Amino acid sequence: MRYTGIILILCFLLGCKSETTEKKAPDVYFDLKTYFEKEAVKLESSNPVIEKTVSRNSVKQNKRISNIDWAAELSLFTASDINKSSWKDSYEKIQNDSSLLYKARDSSLRTREIEILKNSKGSIKKIKIKNQTINRLYQSFENLLYIPDSLYQIDKKQHVLIIGENDYLIKGNLK
Repeated sequence: MRYTGIILILCFLLGCKSETTEKKAPDVYFDLKTYFEKEAVKLESSNPVIEKTVSRNSVKQNKRISNIDWAAELSLFTASDINKSSWKDSYEKIQNDSSLLYKARDSSLRTREIEILKNSKGSIKKIKIKNQTINRLYQSFENLLYIPDSLYQIDKKQHVLIIGENDYLIKGNLK
């Protein structure tokens, strides 16, 4: 009987979790990943028709399409999220009533700049992202633009040591 009480107390103590382990650390910067995940869900449900232009080295192709995998289509935007605990002090934040700008302090960071423009009601009207990767074999520069319910654009320039240069443009106008 005496051991039963001790066992119950041990089970109770081992079953309790500290509140600090369950709580997620607050985001230091705007949560770009969650924003674009929500946008993908919203676009999946509304299923808009888009006029999509894809260009590689000035050779263009235009299509009107629907039934898009929006999570995949917006993946470069989602991948530009800067909320990692190791990057807590890696970006300078410049904010006013209508815009929020993050600039990388460290030149080795892929996401160099995020600019979020808001309307007078505080809703996001435009997101611009600049990414770059530079190493001995490869250079890549991306300019991403997202205007909710209107347009997304990915402008990418890359130089691979042996292959050479390529320019890509993906532009989707939501109809």
